[in-house]
Amino acid sequence: MPLPSFEEYEPTGDCPCRGCAQRRRTLARARAIPLRDGGHPAARGARRALVLATAAGVVLGGGGGAGVAAATPGPGGRVALDDPGSPQGGRAPLHGPKGAKGNPAKPAGLPGAPSAVRRTDRATIINRAKLWLDAQVPYSMAEYWSDGYRQDCSGFVSMAWNLGTNEWTGSLDKFATRITKDELLPGDMLLFHNPADPNKGSHVVLFGGWVDETRTHYVAYEQTRPITRKQATPYGYWNNAVKYIPYRFNGVTGGVVPEPPVTGEPPAPGGTGGVSATFPGASKFGPGADNAYIAQLGRMLSDRGGLRFYPKGVGTKWTDADRRATEAFQRAQGWTGADADGIPGAHTWRLLAQHQGKDIPPTTGGAPGPAGKPAYPGASFFRPGASHPSITALGRQLVKKGFGKHYLSGPGPRWGEADRRNVEAFQRAQGWRGAEADGYPGPETWRRLFA
Repeated sequence: MPLPSFEEYEPTGDCPCRGCAQRRRTLARARAIPLRDGGHPAARGARRALVLATAAGVVLGGGGGAGVAAATPGPGGRVALDDPGSPQGGRAPLHGPKGAKGNPAKPAGLPGAPSAVRRTDRATIINRAKLWLDAQVPYSMAEYWSDGYRQDCSGFVSMAWNLGTNEWTGSLDKFATRITKDELLPGDMLLFHNPADPNKGSHVVLFGGWVDETRTHYVAYEQTRPITRKQATPYGYWNNAVKYIPYRFNGVTGGVVPEPPVTGEPPAPGGTGGVSATFPGASKFGPGADNAYIAQLGRMLSDRGGLRFYPKGVGTKWTDADRRATEAFQRAQGWTGADADGIPGAHTWRLLAQHQGKDIPPTTGGAPGPAGKPAYPGASFFRPGASHPSITALGRQLVKKGFGKHYLSGPGPRWGEADRRNVEAFQRAQGWRGAEADGYPGPETWRRLFA
């Protein structure tokens, strides 16, 4: 029987878009046609093994399914292209089994989940995740990063939680406690384990916080092809959404967990979010401060018209966003000078906690930003049914940049499908895909549009 032979060709790398995936399949199949006609038994013996392996990789690169993983419909019927579609390694020590590249399901001598885990806080978990994000660690179920953790989804969470071993989706829950969606905080995980076929669909991501108050999308840190990424993700994931279960690491401490009221200060009527309406003291706010009262302040300010100051969400660490939002609320009360310095006092706190006083007024035409550009007003202004001068400013800039073809009239102040499609076209022109090109402007879209 004549041996199979393949002609050389250039596969399109790991690009996940539907066009490239289809091209890889077409090329692989087209080159396989000569097999039926005998091929060339010895013409390219030196290259045959390499090219055959490449073609096999093209066909099997999608993971658990046959052929290349197909693009997956995302929100609104758009192609999300976010199916992990990746096999994963099993439990293994740091740097993998000694003398072997592979990952046995349970290497001999590897202990089970310890009764006591290393204590860590949420900021440390997210900062560890960002180390891989900044390093653009490539996905691999067989390779181990310099810190000893396997470069797949479960190895990534093992690293962020500092477990000291490489776990997998079938063991990570042993280090955590199941929680509800409403209890999710940065550093928790969303886990989908498919015991019937662990290499098909099983995946895990780190929760980085809610995108906005609707809680339909969250920031996900994850290890997936081709490299570590962070992006807005629909709850619980692009595929198999209902199967993603939230868990909290048993070793987590502090961070954005709400602090209890100060001893002897029971929550006062009108308090918000379980924190005492009694002012916690000026020392809790300002540069360098990091505590739950800052997050509580941010949530109260967001509810009073200050959402646009927190495009990345509120946090426990004091930032300039907290100062500017507080100052805007103080000025809304008619205060000036030292009374509107951006640091909350007892009066500011009481008005916010008891929902009294005047709300922060919306921007008109976009508040002045750097170099006279309009500042990003916040995601809530760009949603169906919303009406705001910032939408007009956005539309005019889209037309100016050459992305206004979907406008039949206008642009105007009311958000519509034409606005969304024009924004989506602009985002795709930046090379963004999936949730990054959903047609809803975020801070980076706004910055680039008005640059």
